[in-house]
Amino acid sequence: MKPYNAILQVLLLLLPTLVNADPVKLYVDTTGNDAALGTITSPVASLQGARVRLRDIRQSQGLQQGAIVTFNAGTYTIQEAVTFSPLDSGTSDGPITFQSAAKAVVTISGGRQIQNWKPEQKLWTAEVPEVKNGSWTFSSLWVNGERRQPARTPNAANPWGDNPPDSDFFRTDGPVLVENRETGKSDKSSTRFRFRPQDIQDWPSLDDAVFVTFHSWATSLTRLKSIDRENNTLEFTGPARWHYTRWQKDQRYFIEHLFEGLDQPGEWYLNKKTGTLYYYPMPGETPENTAVIAPVAQQLLKLTGAPEKNSYVEYLHFIGLNFQYTDFPIAPQGHSDSQAAFKVHAAVQTLGARHCSFENITIAHTGNYALWFGRGSQHNSLKHSELTDLGAGGVRIGEGASPPTPQEAADHNTIDNNFIHQGGLIFREAVGVWIGRSSHNNITHNEIADFRYTGISVGWSWGYKESSAHHNQIAYNHIHHIGLSQLNDMGGIYCLGVSPGTVLRGNLIHDVISHPRLYGGWGLYTDEGSTGILLEDNLVYNTSTGGFHQHYGRDNIIRNNIFAYSHGPQIIRTRDEEHNSFTFQNNIVYFNTGKTLGSSWKNGNWIMDNNTYWNTSGESPDFSGRTFEEWQSQGNDTHSIIADPGFIDPQNADFRLKPNAAALNTGFKPFDYTKAGLYGEKTWVTKPKNIERPPFTPPSPKGN
Repeated sequence: MKPYNAILQVLLLLLPTLVNADPVKLYVDTTGNDAALGTITSPVASLQGARVRLRDIRQSQGLQQGAIVTFNAGTYTIQEAVTFSPLDSGTSDGPITFQSAAKAVVTISGGRQIQNWKPEQKLWTAEVPEVKNGSWTFSSLWVNGERRQPARTPNAANPWGDNPPDSDFFRTDGPVLVENRETGKSDKSSTRFRFRPQDIQDWPSLDDAVFVTFHSWATSLTRLKSIDRENNTLEFTGPARWHYTRWQKDQRYFIEHLFEGLDQPGEWYLNKKTGTLYYYPMPGETPENTAVIAPVAQQLLKLTGAPEKNSYVEYLHFIGLNFQYTDFPIAPQGHSDSQAAFKVHAAVQTLGARHCSFENITIAHTGNYALWFGRGSQHNSLKHSELTDLGAGGVRIGEGASPPTPQEAADHNTIDNNFIHQGGLIFREAVGVWIGRSSHNNITHNEIADFRYTGISVGWSWGYKESSAHHNQIAYNHIHHIGLSQLNDMGGIYCLGVSPGTVLRGNLIHDVISHPRLYGGWGLYTDEGSTGILLEDNLVYNTSTGGFHQHYGRDNIIRNNIFAYSHGPQIIRTRDEEHNSFTFQNNIVYFNTGKTLGSSWKNGNWIMDNNTYWNTSGESPDFSGRTFEEWQSQGNDTHSIIADPGFIDPQNADFRLKPNAAALNTGFKPFDYTKAGLYGEKTWVTKPKNIERPPFTPPSPKGN
């Protein structure tokens, strides 16, 4: 055979590879056509169209080298979630990427603009025929990209009810007793409560209204069934999660989606019977300079495999896209969750997705959670993205039950370098990042702020049974302005259940403030059954009731942390148990008010040593009713000290240590808490600083 014939044969063998050496390139434009080829001169018009075109190409010539789908600038409106199946997967060598064009703002929107406004005195009105005929309704509204408050009474003193005075609420007047058919005894009702007669009028729109009631760490959103004026009782169409008045006889509530509450700028009301939308404009707003958006879609993007059949959606990447506007309707029977808005789904949701990623995206203006890596979702990531203006929370990972098979586990997911803020605007109990029964996840370098309940929640089992939530890394997150005085029993980071290998390290947590009439605004919180967790190198300051709290748990290690300026007791241990609760070593506890230790410190089943304690008020620290000497005589804190630790400027939240600081003598190792939070380019890292906040001031000293 001549040499050139051999070369020709090799080239012929390589021809299919050479032809497909580059990824397929598709283009999407708002002026395109979904029947087009998807070329740069003949683009498709939508994400759905791109999905269909990719399927056609896969069938005709294959996608061995993957594909890059580029969206030109514009808003791409959808009415329901776009779903990708295992048939749409890429491979490790040929991933499928959906990206925005360079410098283009690309929005996948589930909203619809409301037009044809008619100004009538103080209010505007618009007719929405689909609402009148029953084919559409919505629970949220945005004006020029800003969420607006459903008409409510009493009005909130501050936006979204943050830091509320008592005037923000009505108060229940006591429980209603009902017979328990199983026991024959009287129980407090979860569907009825007594009201104060002056609070509730016979408003015609009460049938449309939603009663928002506060139950310690959660809210119920209920609809009225009937009013008994003779006995001053309200009955609702469905139950709250707990009986009314469980925590307080005068339980807090307000009413929204009430036409008669439409009395201040920025509020709105939808009459579902007539299809009329009412809006009370803000100063300076006119129908000509406002874009009013109501949500149509409940979800925007779904990656849906069948992990129980070992069938996954794989290697799809979404870069530079904005996902906006979703609804989560309140059902006729109302909505009530046990914790963390557990029943609420997400705008972007995966089931059986592997090796998929979301980078430099935005998810905003939602009625639900932003992103959920659900059952069977493994090795996925969210990076360098912003999640904001959320009806519920930021990210969910995993499920509430343990996976029946390994392939159905949600594990090895990464949430890194994201700005997750302004959540819980409808479902106040939602959290920034929630990990259920899921393991080997990394939650790192996120900034999480302005949630009404908890920053990060890890684990989802109560007690000491074996858990499928373990080896989760929660590291270098900046978590702040949590609670906002709305709910209770919360943590900057909240843990549950047996969690071997789980580590909370290098986090910066501050301004965790619960509602003052109940309890529970803690920085680090190991709740029921928390076991085998390492908490080290964290800085926690300005919490309402403690820097660290363990309800009950076993063999946790709290090491080399700074706990400063709690408004109440500094370190809390609630339950005495017949095993070691925790080891508390090499920490700094710095405060100017309250006791050093709170709750139950009776049986001695803990290890505490090499700590530095300092009360700047001049009062001697109180160790659960004992002096430091008495405390040490019982075998506690043998090598610990009462001394000024030597911070540079703690009153201005500078907790770096001076050279030769006293705390160094106990074995405390300084750590750089400025590493917590976002990293990367300056415009990204400084973005959270664009939100104006009052400067930190230490709590007022109140003695021990």
